[in-house]
Amino acid sequence: MNPTTIKLHPNDNVAVAVKTLPAGSEAGSPGVTTEAPVPAGHKVAQARIDIDQPIRKYNQIIGFASKTILPGQHVHSHNVTLRDFERDYAFGKDVKIPEEVEQQATFEGFLRPDGRAGTRNYIGVLTSVNCSATVAKYIGAAFDKEGETDLGNLDGVVAFTHGTGCGMNQGNGLALLRRTMAGYAAHPNLAAVLVVGLGCEVNQIPDWLKEAGLEAGPQLRTMVIQESGGTRKTVERGVSMVREMIPDFKSIQRQTVPASHLTLGLECGGSDAYSGITANPSLGAAADLLVRHGGTAILSETPEIYGAEHLLTRRAVSEKVGRKIVDLIQWWEDYTMRNKAEMNNNPSPGNKAGGLTTILEKSLGAVAKGGTSPLQQVYQYAETVTSKGFVFMDSPGYDPVSVTGQVAAGANVVCFTTGRGSVFGCKPAPSLKLATNSTMYRHIEEDMDVNCGEVLDGGKSVQQMGEEIFQLILDTASGKPSKSEAQGFGDHEFLPWQMGAVM
Repeated sequence: MNPTTIKLHPNDNVAVAVKTLPAGSEAGSPGVTTEAPVPAGHKVAQARIDIDQPIRKYNQIIGFASKTILPGQHVHSHNVTLRDFERDYAFGKDVKIPEEVEQQATFEGFLRPDGRAGTRNYIGVLTSVNCSATVAKYIGAAFDKEGETDLGNLDGVVAFTHGTGCGMNQGNGLALLRRTMAGYAAHPNLAAVLVVGLGCEVNQIPDWLKEAGLEAGPQLRTMVIQESGGTRKTVERGVSMVREMIPDFKSIQRQTVPASHLTLGLECGGSDAYSGITANPSLGAAADLLVRHGGTAILSETPEIYGAEHLLTRRAVSEKVGRKIVDLIQWWEDYTMRNKAEMNNNPSPGNKAGGLTTILEKSLGAVAKGGTSPLQQVYQYAETVTSKGFVFMDSPGYDPVSVTGQVAAGANVVCFTTGRGSVFGCKPAPSLKLATNSTMYRHIEEDMDVNCGEVLDGGKSVQQMGEEIFQLILDTASGKPSKSEAQGFGDHEFLPWQMGAVM
């Protein structure tokens, strides 16, 4: 029998409603009944919680009672508040060395000259500035027509456009953009890249190439609109340049490579209260499996580990690595304050409708995506990830910005958990969508790759679901289209983190 509520830890004083509970429903602990209706995914008090006392879920503090809460009462924004409290960072205390596997998993990938392996085989058209976005789109669109060009084993030609590149100073904003562009230009899922500039922008292509340590050549070509004679001539020349690239890369064959070539981006969006119960821990189990097979998993979204950062510092392989997490949290506290905001302005309205009350509660569920493997290193946004194992990359919590950074860092496949039903793709990396509950999965099944709601329904354990996700990652890396790829997503989700003054 499926329970009406789930209490996630014996020390918790709230339980989560599995389904909408009418007034008078049994709600967990013996003798506890709901005082009023409680929506699915929301919390029900299991004991009296006096004013100012902590509210516990996952055996962690997610907030404090703003007034006395009685057993059976709905626990949410109307009676929960946030305040500062001490956290024990305990650097490295919970480090557990993963067990080695007897036989390493493999997938069918595109082996590149630098030794990395791609899961897809695209030609990319990158832009240095927003002013060259339309030209880049026209170049990419020339290859969209079925039968227009024989692309062979190429997956397509995709334009990566953005809204910046000029009107900015030589500070963090320009550095972030250039680092992101460099990550895409060298990405293993892109066989070749054409970079299109306007000519007078701040982000000059020669300066970017020099700063990134890149050189123009057969796999990386550049052009400038003002030098090429305007829009039409630039488009015609760009299409011609891409056509020249195609014969060199369309015949590349997939070959068997070890799973250690996989770098997995871990993302969540449109979260609900089930995210931390089903999809996120299941993805965490899959990430642990990938790490055991020699691969890499990237957790991001610094504002969405806020309040749960101590769970990562305890898994850091050294105090130096752990303190990088703490430093990032402090930087974000200052960053938000300077912009007249605060770290606890999360969750979003959709998150709250799904039962998430505070950023602490959301973060504790979000961190579960990272599994249990040791935290090997902490990276800046879009910085190339060179470590194997589980790592963290600084990024905003905004999904497309976060994933753009992960892909720039080297992620060649992405897993995206969602409870409310986010639709998303991220060319050139395939994106797998993991639903947290069966109701949403059935409602928009054409967009969801995995129903992690089976964990809640009692059909599968978290570990079993993790194994299923891991196998799907291997299959997808080998060429199986994800639901978002089948829907045509991924051309418009390239969104580098924009930071700094607009000049």
